[in-house]
Amino acid sequence: MIEVGKKAPDFCLPNQDGNEVCLKDLRGKWVVLYFYPKDNTPGCTTEAVDFTQALKDFEELDAVVLGVSPDSCESHRRFIEKKNLKITLLCDQDKEVLKKYGAWGIKKMYGKEYEGVIRTTVLIDPEGNVAYIWPKVRVKGHVEQVKKKLKELKERSGV
Repeated sequence: MIEVGKKAPDFCLPNQDGNEVCLKDLRGKWVVLYFYPKDNTPGCTTEAVDFTQALKDFEELDAVVLGVSPDSCESHRRFIEKKNLKITLLCDQDKEVLKKYGAWGIKKMYGKEYEGVIRTTVLIDPEGNVAYIWPKVRVKGHVEQVKKKLKELKERSGV
């Protein structure tokens, strides 16, 4: 499991257009890395739309927003087009990055246990360290929480 203050696990994943995005290439910027279960589902759509609407605020805070799910890049591309999203979505079909970040595991629904994506957001600082973690995210109001925490951490660190 990842921990605040430790180096964020490095990764390279394809985005919705099949272009590789690597964490190491984002050094010097804050990274909002959010893990979500599935394109075009109600909670995931709300979260993606909320991040899109707040994207200018995040950019002004020198932050990049990346969404990660096990969906295909083609699915991400359709999701972005259908919902007019402006954020970058990464494809983790092997679930390697989801597992590295503790966002894949046992979930319960209607009394049944199954493996799936645990909605999680990780804030990574410009040096590549984990600055904050939101495990088991509730979508409503989440993007505002992330913005608030990012502002607070930027002020505290002076970065």
